[in-house]
Amino acid sequence: MSWSQSTRTATTTRGGAWRNWAGNVTARPARTVSPRSVDELAAVIRRAAEDGLKVKAVGTGHSFTSAAATDGVLVRPDLLTGIRSVDRAAGTVTVEAGTPMKRMNAGLARAGLSLTNMGDIMEQTVAGATSTGTHGTGRDSASIAAQIRALELVTADGSLLRCSADENPEVFAAARIGLGALGVVTAITFAVEPVFLLTAREEPMSFDRVTAEFDEHFTENEHFEFYWFPHTGNCNTKRNNRSAGPAAPPGRVSGWIEDEFLSNGVFQAACSLGRAVPVTIPAIAKVSSRALSARTYTDIPYKVFTSPRRVRFVEMEYALPRAAAADALREVKAMVESSPLRVSFPVEVRTAPADDIALSTASGRESVYIAVHLYRGTPHQAYFTAVERIMTAHGGRPHWGKIHTRDAEYLAGVYPRFGEFTALRDRLDPDRLFANDYLRRVLGD
Repeated sequence: MSWSQSTRTATTTRGGAWRNWAGNVTARPARTVSPRSVDELAAVIRRAAEDGLKVKAVGTGHSFTSAAATDGVLVRPDLLTGIRSVDRAAGTVTVEAGTPMKRMNAGLARAGLSLTNMGDIMEQTVAGATSTGTHGTGRDSASIAAQIRALELVTADGSLLRCSADENPEVFAAARIGLGALGVVTAITFAVEPVFLLTAREEPMSFDRVTAEFDEHFTENEHFEFYWFPHTGNCNTKRNNRSAGPAAPPGRVSGWIEDEFLSNGVFQAACSLGRAVPVTIPAIAKVSSRALSARTYTDIPYKVFTSPRRVRFVEMEYALPRAAAADALREVKAMVESSPLRVSFPVEVRTAPADDIALSTASGRESVYIAVHLYRGTPHQAYFTAVERIMTAHGGRPHWGKIHTRDAEYLAGVYPRFGEFTALRDRLDPDRLFANDYLRRVLGD
């Protein structure tokens, strides 16, 4: 192998299959490369172009779509990790693209800092999470990508491009959620603030009550979300608000019972039984929906926002105008109740304020997110198709990293700045070095 001097230390393998976390997407790249530096990455990209191979970067594979799949060169950022710098005066942290969210959150906490908001898991890399629009829930604070203040990416010609609101602002407007279509992200600068405490209040609530009072709960809480258990009228709500303290985390035993034994261990067994014997699912749902009791605890942000998710599943999620939340949910409930479907996973509902990122699911509008899941290995097409029909009737925007069937024609109609993104793609990657089947479907040729 005749690599240049700058790439001899890169870890490279040939052949071998890649599979995502859920196991629903596989690919067989021609070679997989883990560069140790930006210079090595640039050389990898130039070499791929010379060899006529496409390039895709992948993190931990938590996307349910084939956004990162390729038969060309698969770039793994495993060696591009760590916190590069902290600027306390500016309130920012710069991290390498392959840094897991878990590692960044823990490092920030040790430094007395935190992101303002985050998603509900933290296994993803920072580049993977932001490139697909990962979000949590928030009345005023938005997705992880909306907290980006600057980023770096290597473009198709192998050059390093830096962007922010002041430097290459037209790239910054799009690249914060770039889908891997504009280049390979190498570093991200996030806004951070002094670490704070959140009090989480989890409480069972009926479907009718939570949908009737949805606007009230949204207005009164900094972070509100809930889960509805199909085949029941039961929900579990969670309200997270800043607290003056003191910290009062869940007890070791009670926390293990709620977050590991019930939410992972027992739920895994219930899902396995439901997949094997679908007729049992409604009865299991009634028991599951009553298993989690009300509780309140106070801790630092990443220990409240995130939780372990060990039960593997497939997922579809749509962002709707926030005003459509209750109507859409009632339609989903009515559809499930009038169909032969057996749904073992709760439906998750979250919110986000409008932001200014071209392909953000919350771009230009306050949004509600409705996510549906099924246990891995369970046929999902009928359920997801029926839900997707409801979501698109409300002008829904699919999460870029979760299963959907939308194409460029549909997406151009629900994203006012869609053409802005594709024009930038034409400029940065005219030969489509970073293309794959998924991007061709959602962005066009």
